[in-house]
Amino acid sequence: MNALGAYFSHGPLAGRFLYQSWASLPPHAQKAKRKTPEQVAAEYGLGLDETGPIVAERLLDFFWRIAGRPQEAPAYWKRERPLMIVLDNYSVHKSEIVQTALPALEAADIYLVYLPSYCPQLSRIEPIWNDVKQHFLPTRSYQQVADLKRATDEALQRKAQQLRQLHAKSTNDQRLAA
Repeated sequence: MNALGAYFSHGPLAGRFLYQSWASLPPHAQKAKRKTPEQVAAEYGLGLDETGPIVAERLLDFFWRIAGRPQEAPAYWKRERPLMIVLDNYSVHKSEIVQTALPALEAADIYLVYLPSYCPQLSRIEPIWNDVKQHFLPTRSYQQVADLKRATDEALQRKAQQLRQLHAKSTNDQRLAA
């Protein structure tokens, strides 16, 4: 499974965890002769948009989605308030395609901030990924790739709900203490 996630630690969306996942098909399936990628994905019970690696185009689409940009937004669209996206140094995060998109992202008030190399402890999303893997996805082996994809998405959804509830409780507790 490949997944992207964004955890909003501050601002009006604080406590939100947005994500998107894709299933990796077995290598022999990807080399199937005389079958379209759509047919191969369908054999595993998935749509083509549910399969594959995280590539720069998917990453950029995710950035625009978490930034709240509407599908039909004009090129000059800009957020109401700045968005800082903190990233590790995964090669796709620093790819040429992402670097080329930086001016458009910054014009929309979206800024990419890179963590120092080999410092996952500085990332606020790493504990979320770990919790999902260790506590929300207890079964790791599935007969079908589509079942693993569904289980992963359900685990991510449960974690997102938990984070929203924890943030709401924390906010409520702060109001009561004031």
